Amino acid sequence: MPTMWMSDSQKIGVAFCSGGGFFLIAGVLLFFDRAMLAMGNILFLIGLTIIIGPQKTALFFARKQKLKGTAAFFGGLALILLRWPLIGFLVELYGILVLFGDFLGTIATFARNVPVVGPYIGMVVDRVGLGERRNAELPV
Repeated sequence: MPTMWMSDSQKIGVAFCSGGGFFLIAGVLLFFDRAMLAMGNILFLIGLTIIIGPQKTALFFARKQKLKGTAAFFGGLALILLRWPLIGFLVELYGILVLFGDFLGTIATFARNVPVVGPYIGMVVDRVGLGERRNAELPV
C-alpha cells in the first residue's frame, strides 16, 4: 500500500480538529451552549497539537506577531469556561481571526475555483479583502 502524505497520527489529529469544528458549530447553533463550545475548543487544540506536534504548536501560539490573537483565543476559552459563553465566543472569534487570518486568504483563493458558487465567493472575497496577505514576511 502506498504511503500517503499524512501519517496515521496526523489523520487522527484531523479527526480531532473536525470534531472540534463540529462541536463549535453545534454550540453556536444551540444558542452558545457552554459545554459544546468548550468541547469544541479542547478537541481543536488537541487535534492541532497532534497534527503539527507539541513544539510547533507552542511556537505558533508564542509568536510575537500572534500574541494578541493567542491572548484573545485563550481568554475567550476561559470566559466560556467561566459561564460567559457569548462574550467568550466573540473574544475567541477575534483571536481566531488574528491567529489564522493569513490562512483565510488561501481558503478564499481555493473557494474561488468551486464551480457554481466560485464567482460569487470571489466577489465577496474582493469586497472584504481576504485575498490580501498582511504578514507576507511570515514563512507560513
